[in-house]
Amino acid sequence: MHAVLVETVPASDSAPPAPARKFRGKNKGKRWTRGEDTELAVIRLPLDVHDAAARRQVEQLYSAMWSVKRALQRDARAAVDVYWAGDVRRGVDAKAWRLELGLSREGMERRAYRHMEASQHLGYHVTKALVMHQADEVFETSISRHLFPDASGRRFGRPRVGRWWDYTRIPGRARSHTTARKWETFRLHGTLAGHLDAYRHRNLDPAVIAPEQVAALPPGAKVLEQPRRMPAPARPVGRIETGERTTKGTPKTRAATWWDHTGPLTVVFAGGADSTRGDLVLPVRLPSGSGRWPRLLHFLNNPETWHKIDLVRRRDTFAPGGWAYEAHLMVLTGGYASPATRARRKAAAGLKRVGGVDGNVSNLSVVSFPATFAPADGSVKATRVELTDAERAVLEKARRKERGRKRALERSRRASNPGQYGPSKRQMARAERRKEAGLPARTVEVSGGARVANKTGVPKQAYRRDTLSTGYRVNRARLAEAAATAAAAKDHRARRIAEKIICGHGANLTVEDCDIRTWHRLWGKALQATTPGRLITVIARECEKTGGRMLRASTFTTRLSQTCLCGERVTKTLSDRIHRCPGCGLVGDRDMVSAALGAHIRFQNPDDPSTAGLDTVQARNTQILFEQGLQEALSSQPQRGARPTRGRTHAAAQKPEISGPRASARQNTTDRYRPTPNETRPATKRHKAHVGATAHTENTPPRRAIPAREPDGHHTSIT
Repeated sequence: MHAVLVETVPASDSAPPAPARKFRGKNKGKRWTRGEDTELAVIRLPLDVHDAAARRQVEQLYSAMWSVKRALQRDARAAVDVYWAGDVRRGVDAKAWRLELGLSREGMERRAYRHMEASQHLGYHVTKALVMHQADEVFETSISRHLFPDASGRRFGRPRVGRWWDYTRIPGRARSHTTARKWETFRLHGTLAGHLDAYRHRNLDPAVIAPEQVAALPPGAKVLEQPRRMPAPARPVGRIETGERTTKGTPKTRAATWWDHTGPLTVVFAGGADSTRGDLVLPVRLPSGSGRWPRLLHFLNNPETWHKIDLVRRRDTFAPGGWAYEAHLMVLTGGYASPATRARRKAAAGLKRVGGVDGNVSNLSVVSFPATFAPADGSVKATRVELTDAERAVLEKARRKERGRKRALERSRRASNPGQYGPSKRQMARAERRKEAGLPARTVEVSGGARVANKTGVPKQAYRRDTLSTGYRVNRARLAEAAATAAAAKDHRARRIAEKIICGHGANLTVEDCDIRTWHRLWGKALQATTPGRLITVIARECEKTGGRMLRASTFTTRLSQTCLCGERVTKTLSDRIHRCPGCGLVGDRDMVSAALGAHIRFQNPDDPSTAGLDTVQARNTQILFEQGLQEALSSQPQRGARPTRGRTHAAAQKPEISGPRASARQNTTDRYRPTPNETRPATKRHKAHVGATAHTENTPPRRAIPAREPDGHHTSIT
């Protein structure tokens, strides 16, 4: 039973009272909550949409849900504007003012219901459960993040309406763990054993009949033989015994449903409330080799842990309709780790070492010591992560291909919309020469000039109203696919590098808490090749999985780039890449020295970067104990790669004004020659003196070979 909330409707003398609208109230039953120790993991299941009718139904589902989300985003933007405009109401009671405007989770759900009820076609494609969770997503991603600051005190901007091409996920509703067989949106039916029986490979050993036996096979064995066009399983029919008996002693039966399906895995959606086209049935395609079956067994062999399904699409020019569809299944279990990964993490957890990480634009440096800082317990280890020549060649080739595709897109848009672009200076000069020579005017197929705009520079026709050819859409999809492939490759590279670093340096590392957005102002697209932020994030995640932690230290309290191991203050600019201490005579790579100092940072509160402090006494003792090995590990290594962009990009902030004579007349007062306390601004507190400093450059001496290390010093390079 559910409580019912009834709206009061004013009575009319001339007409009978209209029926009151009913809303579903709070559930009186015990609410299911996920345990604090219960982990969540997600597995991606590719779906087969070769059937034209099923693909059309999926496309209409996405179109209907996009209409709902767009309407909710517009409502959220308007309500937020009214909220900030009501200064008096907000000052008296901000919460009551938000509730009155519907800026709450329940308010957005009510808006979504009204949009669905007012529409004539949404009821044929979507359900109220889908609409409700779409409203919840809009509230969390647009309204809540704008009205309330996050943990760092940052709030996002005004809610905006997204693009159709960026709408890739339809959030589903989680199953009910208190009521059996209750999934209100997307449901996963079937079993892993049934999938094996339906698509069993012809060469598979007949003795292998269970998924556990398949998982025990050596990698490379063929398990499944799935057709290119997978047929949709039929819904079970007939009567199923319930296990109970009537008063006459005959067994009770019920009609068969999808819950009785034990065949191949299938995602089922019951369609809209008024849909007459039947259920949407999408077959699931599993890996056909035995190497991935231990992972499938971990996620799919226990249906009781299945929690929620989101329908996701991604651009694929070779797939029917231009989109590939996946079901992201959330499972109430931890992520899968292979036996080799578990053994590696166990060995890394046994390493009693501490280290520091220093991220740079073109490389990443890691230096670690034994936890006891005693030479008898181990040697100093240093690792440099940088791009190889082969990786640079691949990146340059990808950039050339990307530039070519973007030029092709621009030419296609200009050719399809000739009235929106004017001729270029060269085309106008050629037309003038032909006119003077008495030659007929030549037809210009593709204008090379600027877009037709008004006096303020605003285009007379919005880009979204341009006519786009089929080739343009295909090339745009291929460009998006290439970007997604490159991002996945960078993630894979970052994971492999993180594994090697943790295996060699342990899982207890310290890194400076920097704002990498500052690097983007200086180096721009160069960071897309090295991805230092991605590397640091993946290393921190691997530290947690191994049993350690990566701590973040504030640059204001540590100043690693301006300090020596002996405690001497060594002032350097961004262009100084070599550390030369006048006190102890240590000469080494700037990033390596900072990484070595990172291992000597102590925290009063590990969760607060501002409580970090450098233990200079311990750092000096380490320099004395590891004198020879430390000097070799910190040897200067030339850095290759990105240099700061000269001039100011669109993302760069305005350069602060310098009082007195012009900066060009006094070089010792410019940002280029001024000593910088830190390489970047910290993420928690920014240094205003670094805003807009774009004139720094790096010295890149010729690359030289690294000498072999002695037993007391260890140095590796990951490229």
